[in-house]
Amino acid sequence: MVGTAAGKRRQAGAGERPGDDGFRMIETAGTKVTFAERLKAHVAIARLDHSIKNLFVLPGVIVPLSVDPGLINARLVAKLAWALVSITLVACSNYVINEVLDAPYDRLHPTKRQRPAALGLVSVPLAYVQWIAMAVAGVAIGWTISRPFAVTALALWVMGCVYNIKPLRTKDVPYLDVLTESVNNPLRMLLGWYAVAAFLVPPLSLLMSYWMIGCYFMALKRFSELREIGDRGVAGAYRASFKRYTPESLLVSVVFYASTAMLFFGAFVIRYRIELLLGFPLVALVMAIYFKLAFEHHSAVQNPEKLYRERGLMLWFTVTVVVMVMLLFVRLPWLENLFMPTIPVVQPTGGNVSSVTFPLATVRLK
Repeated sequence: MVGTAAGKRRQAGAGERPGDDGFRMIETAGTKVTFAERLKAHVAIARLDHSIKNLFVLPGVIVPLSVDPGLINARLVAKLAWALVSITLVACSNYVINEVLDAPYDRLHPTKRQRPAALGLVSVPLAYVQWIAMAVAGVAIGWTISRPFAVTALALWVMGCVYNIKPLRTKDVPYLDVLTESVNNPLRMLLGWYAVAAFLVPPLSLLMSYWMIGCYFMALKRFSELREIGDRGVAGAYRASFKRYTPESLLVSVVFYASTAMLFFGAFVIRYRIELLLGFPLVALVMAIYFKLAFEHHSAVQNPEKLYRERGLMLWFTVTVVVMVMLLFVRLPWLENLFMPTIPVVQPTGGNVSSVTFPLATVRLK
């Protein structure tokens, strides 16, 4: 929030003139905005408080390090610090364009109408410069880390354009809004991955699981928003996709995303790190707690940057992260033996020859 007095302003044509207090004054809808207020508004629309979402980068860092501990060296900390700066700049660039283009719709929302752009505190031309400058700086820094990292950072920025800018503006299309916004999840994982291991190819199953878990979170956010607003007409005026969403349809999609996420997570676990099976109950518990939060009034699910206030969720999330990281770095052979195949498995080996694998033997068939 930029200020209570500023909260009464709305965007209109703006003209500039010197102020008596030494600040440049900007007239907006018949009121005056100081240069300091304008500057504060432009800092606010970058939404630095949303940088908490950069935590989604961590699995992309930890998984390759668990595969090749030799990647841990004196340069790693510096690379990760620059990677964090790059990711933050690109993400903030996307928030800037989101804030500017959503301002007319945010004025129809019970709480988002207090955002700086909706209040008319932002210079739109300057915001466009801010948008491009932050993106260029972020991708340029990414280029010093690795080429795959820079390309992925650019992809993250492009997805922000796809999500916010017409004629695509996928945020207005039901289900496509969730799918395209949540692509940022695997992109963030890739950024973490390429910050430490640009030569390794991340497993597709892990990326797909990460995408779908992002869809799970986003669909619950939509459900909570629609439930909070209540009036379908008001909700549809604020966000076009709400004209076709219903609470029921969103919950059905939540079940689909959760199921698909766990399908691909299971594929990754069985293929690469079966020890993670022991941490799955904790993952399910965190997802269940998050699901319950979506039904609360003024739920933090609508503003993920405020989830740190949910002590129960944060406690179990922390426990889950600690356990999963530990399981990435240990081997439990007995667990692999426990899940050895107990029925024949037929696998093609080329030509007309197939391999039938039994628990204790392999028989080759013509």
